[in-house]
Amino acid sequence: MILEYNLQFFAKDGPGGEKTEEPTSKKLSDARKEGQVAKSKEISIAFELLAFFLLIYFWVEYMGTYFVGNIYDIYSQIPEYTKMYDGFIQDQTFNALFVKSLTRVLFIMAPFLLVGFLISVIANIVQVKWRPTTKPLQPKFNKLNPVSGFKRFFSINSVMELVKSLLKLGLIGYVVYSYLKKNMPPLYQFYGLSLNQGIVQIGMLVVNLGIRMSLFYMIIALLDYVYQKVKFKNDMKMTKQEVKDEYKNQEGDPQIKGKQKQRMMEASRRRMMQALPQADVVITNPTHYAVAIKYDPEVYDAPYVIAKGADYLAQKIKETARENHIEIVENKPLARMLYANVDVGSVVPPELYQAVAEVLAFVYHLQGKV
Repeated sequence: MILEYNLQFFAKDGPGGEKTEEPTSKKLSDARKEGQVAKSKEISIAFELLAFFLLIYFWVEYMGTYFVGNIYDIYSQIPEYTKMYDGFIQDQTFNALFVKSLTRVLFIMAPFLLVGFLISVIANIVQVKWRPTTKPLQPKFNKLNPVSGFKRFFSINSVMELVKSLLKLGLIGYVVYSYLKKNMPPLYQFYGLSLNQGIVQIGMLVVNLGIRMSLFYMIIALLDYVYQKVKFKNDMKMTKQEVKDEYKNQEGDPQIKGKQKQRMMEASRRRMMQALPQADVVITNPTHYAVAIKYDPEVYDAPYVIAKGADYLAQKIKETARENHIEIVENKPLARMLYANVDVGSVVPPELYQAVAEVLAFVYHLQGKV
């Protein structure tokens, strides 16, 4: 009994076999337009966290003074407004106080928002350069497919994301535990500190811990960036069939191109044979090559080739020359040189002037032109 089987079932990456070929520039360009690039969002998060805690470290004293001054200013105005309206605050007055307070809060938070935005933009530009696209924002209804969603949930990428999350939790947890363990004794002395001193101590504890967490988070970000680069390179790889299909789409089917080239050559040959009767002489090998020469001072300053051919086409050129009473001169070296070095429609090179002139002079003498 003969069992039929299809080797395609053993291919790893669908039609075309395993993805072993490096991605073409077109595929990388198309992926870039779709927003598929090798970048790590952890890089932005790491630097944003570090910038946030550093800003707090250098900005916290001014922030505290500004917030306290803002609260004092707002509450110091309340008695005046309540006195004006018999112990009540009008809605318009309350709204004005709220807007004033909110404006001051936004002003003190502006550096955090601005720095966070700049770091996010710079981190992305450094990783993938500046080429914005709106394709990732467009809705893709295939993502609503529950089967595809189930596959993504149990994919290798999901497993790696889970491992990365556990690594982040473990590393950050270790940093927090080791730092608090080392700085636990000062916390027991808080009962002897004033409120302001306690706030300052807690603030410095949080800031120092945050800076350490950010620095350790950068290790995760660097590892994730390397992983994303490798993953993107592997995802972009192509099968041999995909490379062939892309080449066909870009360059056209080789068979079609071959037929087009053949048609162009036939058209060029017809034009050449139509111009052949204008030749002054045909120089032959005599068997293999034939080159038709024309000299017209009104066209070119030197003789030029209006037709040439080898083997079968050489025989056709000689037949046409006989039909049109064009002189045929046998000169083997000159025929080979002209055929190999001069295109149809091009003038004879200077190094062949003397040899061609002698042939033309011979022909003109036979025709009685000289």
